[in-house]
Amino acid sequence: MIPRTVYESEHEMFRDSVRRFLEEEAAPHHEAWEKEGQIARELWNKAGELGFLCPTVAEQYGGVGVDFRYNAIVDEEVARLGLSGIGFGLHSDIVAPYIEHYGSEELKLKYLPKMVTGEMVTAIAMTEPGAGSDLQGVRTTAVVDGDDYILNGSKTFITNGQQADLVIVVAKTDPAAGAKGTSLILVEANTPGFSKGRNLNKIGMKAQDTSELFFEDVRVPRSNLLGNEGMGFIYLMQELPQERLSVALNAVANSEAALEWTKEYVQERQAFGKSISKFQNTRFKLAEMDTEITIARTFIDRCLELHVQGKLDVPTAAKAKYWTTDLQCKVLDECLQLHGGYGYMLEYPIARAWADARVQRIYAGTNEIMKEIIARALV
Repeated sequence: MIPRTVYESEHEMFRDSVRRFLEEEAAPHHEAWEKEGQIARELWNKAGELGFLCPTVAEQYGGVGVDFRYNAIVDEEVARLGLSGIGFGLHSDIVAPYIEHYGSEELKLKYLPKMVTGEMVTAIAMTEPGAGSDLQGVRTTAVVDGDDYILNGSKTFITNGQQADLVIVVAKTDPAAGAKGTSLILVEANTPGFSKGRNLNKIGMKAQDTSELFFEDVRVPRSNLLGNEGMGFIYLMQELPQERLSVALNAVANSEAALEWTKEYVQERQAFGKSISKFQNTRFKLAEMDTEITIARTFIDRCLELHVQGKLDVPTAAKAKYWTTDLQCKVLDECLQLHGGYGYMLEYPIARAWADARVQRIYAGTNEIMKEIIARALV
């Protein structure tokens, strides 16, 4: 494997701490969390105590103000261990930047320190029953009433939805204005009229609480607006490259892990009197996957470097998200095949990872939308 140069020694020390924490505090419990439909709330608090949540948040808001590579390390280690129920990435990589970049000083001081400690779990509510990747089709409304907004509408497929204490809601403050009428509003979970529906039963990611959210005459202060009214769509477009990079980081780390599991399995598994690692088909499949994963790792490390420099553009992030998640699903399918019948058994990590990975090509914008974004930059 080509040595990684995107990380420095202090990053690798941080990685060792994250890996130990996840191996001790999360991995032994993940199967039980899959049955429960969500991870233990205590994990958030423990992660916060150790500085694993929102590390990029500035010191004045409780963080340590480091660069995004520290977030990337958490993402990679969660993916490497197949801990698909842990929603730290959405909390740290997606929600925190919206509040820090667009929130008022009052909002930042009120919420960011609690996000850093894990006292407050967050979510972002974009997707609706009738609007997925088409964010311009959002129908949830926020109508001005004096010093408040009154929200009405519903959201679905919301990660961290059951445990969330604070949600960024994508709503139309001016439905007639299309994308220019979209705004981002912070809503606390205990606000009257805000309710959480069922924890959705998914193909994979069984330990991840993914929910429906409902807003019925929910009254929130206008001061809970992030940035300016009507600028929500632009803010979403500005922040989505980081979200898509996070998905890509997850995809590559998970692919690497799957290949390692499979290398171990094929050396142990016997067929026709010898290890199946001795068969040419097995060896060629491993060679193909290792090559493609190396290509993906090289590209994603470059994207990470660009992002730290503030140079990761929208089309490049779309390329990263689309190509690596397609590769992830391909690799996991090939690895499952090499496990034979055992690969179909959920007691093997490859089976759970195969099911968990499928959504990667859907959320953060479907891969079809990614191709459209790339194409627009070409012609």
